[in-house]
Order: sequence, then structure tokens, then C-alpha cells
Amino acid sequence: QVQLVESGGGLVQPGGSLRLACATSGSIFRFDVRGWYRQAPGKERELVAVITSGGSTVYGASVKGRFTISRDHAKNTVYLQMNNLEPEDTAIYYCNALYNSVTYWGEGTLVTVSS
Repeated sequence: QVQLVESGGGLVQPGGSLRLACATSGSIFRFDVRGWYRQAPGKERELVAVITSGGSTVYGASVKGRFTISRDHAKNTVYLQMNNLEPEDTAIYYCNALYNSVTYWGEGTLVTVSS
């Protein structure tokens, strides 16, 4: 059984920063790909950032240059550093993990960017 638990969401003003974390428990210790996705009200879920086990990264166009994904293999945790946040970044952020063609999802954490 694999569990992904996100933390770090909350309310932040435009231009502010937040750091999300996704802790993993279970029998898999090294996933092929870890990632963050988000879903805003009335919109489809979209890619934020992914990172492979080798450290390669891909970012969504709207967050490139502002967000940074990283992972700590020892802690089996992935992070998302979000800087210069904008109201359009308001969404539920979901952590995911891919292993042997199986995708796991967390429950999500809400990020609200508002003054």
C-alpha cells in the first residue's frame, strides 16, 4: 500500500512564496517519476512539474522560472518551491508518483493566492 501525503498549502499574498512537500509511505522507495499537478475551480487538472529518478525536470509553461521541484530520496519526499505566486496559481495541488506504469495520487493541498 502506497500513500502520498501533501503538506504546506495555505493562503499567501500575491508575490509571496510557499513550499509544498509530499511525503510517501509504503513499500516503494524509489519511484520512476514524481510530480505535482494542480486543479483550479472549473478547470481540468494540469501539469505543474515532474522530476525523474535521475533528476531531470519538466515544468508547465505557466510556472517555469517561478517554481522548482526537488526530491529527497532518503526521505522519499518531493518538494515544490513556489515563488512569486499569482492569483492564477490558486488551486488544489496534487502530488503523484509513477512506478512500473502505476500512478499514485495524494489527496491534495489547497493553495490560495489572494490579497
